[in-house]
Amino acid sequence: MKKLLATLTVALLATVSITAHAKDWSTIRFGVDASYAPFESKGPDGKLVGFDIDLGNAICERLKAKCVWVENDFDGMIPALKAKKFDGVLSSMSITPQRAEQIAFSSKLFNTPTRLIAKKGSGILPTAESLKGKNVGVEQGTIQETYAKAYWEAKGAKVTPYQNQDQVYADLLSGRLDAALQDAVQAEIGFLKTPRGAGFEFVGKDLNDPKILGTGAGIGMRKEDTDLKAKVDKAIAEIIKDGTYKKLEQKYFDFDVYGS
Repeated sequence: MKKLLATLTVALLATVSITAHAKDWSTIRFGVDASYAPFESKGPDGKLVGFDIDLGNAICERLKAKCVWVENDFDGMIPALKAKKFDGVLSSMSITPQRAEQIAFSSKLFNTPTRLIAKKGSGILPTAESLKGKNVGVEQGTIQETYAKAYWEAKGAKVTPYQNQDQVYADLLSGRLDAALQDAVQAEIGFLKTPRGAGFEFVGKDLNDPKILGTGAGIGMRKEDTDLKAKVDKAIAEIIKDGTYKKLEQKYFDFDVYGS
C-alpha cells in the first residue's frame, strides 16, 4: 500500500510540475530592430513593415496567437531574449554556430548573401589588402561585424560598429566611412535602389564563410522553450507548403530569397 501511495504521489507531483511549467503561447513577443528594410522597418505611419514582420504575423495566425513586436537594438537581442523581454528574435538573425551555443533557432526562413558596398569608382574590393587604412561600417552584433573584424581589422582596416543600419548609411553618405558591409538584399533594396544610394555600388563578390556568416536566417528562441520551437517550426512548414511564403516573398522580392 505504501509503495502504491508513493508511486501515486510521485505521479501527482510530476503532473503538477508539468502544469506549473507549461507556457501559454496565446501571445508571442518578437524582438525586432526596425532599421533593416525590406525585412523590417517603419512605414510612414510609424507602423512596423517588412518581410520578417509579415512572416511573423503569418506564423502567429497559424498558431492562433497574438503577435507583439518589441523593438530592440540588434546587438542586445540575445541578452534581451534570455532576460525574457520577448520570446523570439525575428529580425534577420543568421543561424551561426556561435549563436547556436547560446540560443535555439527555428527552421530556416531565408538565406541571403553578404556584400560590401562603396562609392562608385572607388576601386575598393572586399579584401584585407584593399581595405587597409579604410573605414568599414557595420551594424553592431551582426555576422558582418564578426566577419569584418576577423578578416580585415587585424590587417589594417578600421571596422566601425553602429547601433543600427540607418546609422551606417548616414556615415557612408557623409564620407566618414569608405565602405559598408551588410546583407546584400538589404543593401540593394533598402539603399542602392533608393535615391540616397545612387552614388554607391556593390564591390566584389558575395562573401562566403558558413562558420561566421551562417546558413540562413531563422527565429532565435530560448533553448528551454522547446514547445514554442516545435510550434513555430510546424507553422513555418505550413506557410511554405500552402504557398503563403511565396505570396509574401513576392511582395518584396522578384527572386527566391529562401535559398538552398
